[in-house]
Amino acid sequence: MKQQTKLELVVGVFVALGLAAVAWLALKTGAGALVGRDSYTVTAEFANTGSLNPGCNVLIAGVPVGRVDKVELNPKNYRAVVSLRLENSVRLPTDSIASVKTAGLIGDKYIAIAPGGDPAMVAPGGKILETESDVDIASLISRFAFGSVQSPPTNDKK
Repeated sequence: MKQQTKLELVVGVFVALGLAAVAWLALKTGAGALVGRDSYTVTAEFANTGSLNPGCNVLIAGVPVGRVDKVELNPKNYRAVVSLRLENSVRLPTDSIASVKTAGLIGDKYIAIAPGGDPAMVAPGGKILETESDVDIASLISRFAFGSVQSPPTNDKK
């Protein structure tokens, strides 16, 4: 009987270590990719974020530099407040522009940041003031398909 108890203890420890390893791997490869790295948070407000979710990438020039930490609604102005967790090595000028983009036609959403040229930098906990909201591709396609997209007026006089 004592031998069986010892075997059960060894198996239990082995299973616990396996579960801990899986949890660590999930954090490193998933939305918590910056856990354990030096990082800081900035915010940006958007009129429309589409289906942007926590864990989405933040890119500069196509290079991942962070993740979306959370997306919340500002009840005062009904705009989406997005918290971005950025690597410490990345410093953003105050005139940088954050845009919600889509990878491909119906792909995942991400935040693309176009750094500005201002010598002053956004402080940790600060806010990116210039933003571009998500373009709803499905809405544009349906408007085009059903003829509600109007062509711009011309200045031709005949």
